Amino acid sequence: MEFKGLHHVSALTARAPHNYEFYTNILGMRLVKKTVNQDDPSMYHLFYGDEKGNPGTEVTFFEIPMLAQNHEGTNSISAISFRVQNDQALAYWKQRFEELEIEHEEIAERAGRATLAFRDFEGQRLMLVSDEKNEGVGRRHPLGERTSTG
Repeated sequence: MEFKGLHHVSALTARAPHNYEFYTNILGMRLVKKTVNQDDPSMYHLFYGDEKGNPGTEVTFFEIPMLAQNHEGTNSISAISFRVQNDQALAYWKQRFEELEIEHEEIAERAGRATLAFRDFEGQRLMLVSDEKNEGVGRRHPLGERTSTG
């Protein structure tokens, strides 16, 4: 058995309709599946990913309507990262975030790769990572395959 990375990452949201709006209309991800939490069928479980739901392209959210705001600390995830095709794609996303007033940082190098950190509407920390200097996992299914031309 060859380990090729994570299948998906799960997070929490207090507002599934806003979550859907952000991840599909802002980030351009696809809603692969909408189901319920198997432990609590009153709770939505939203799956986003590429058009096929390939492992490593998915992020999921459990809806907890009364969820408190996240308090960052030493025991919290720093960010969920999504791959983009190249450094030019980061410039496209930075401009898009500015136009849509999405909270973001400047493009910066982290661990030898260009990145763009940003937050969703609930403050979930996210990051785009350029695949331009990728020497690890194969260049498969980066987010949106977008460049400065869209």
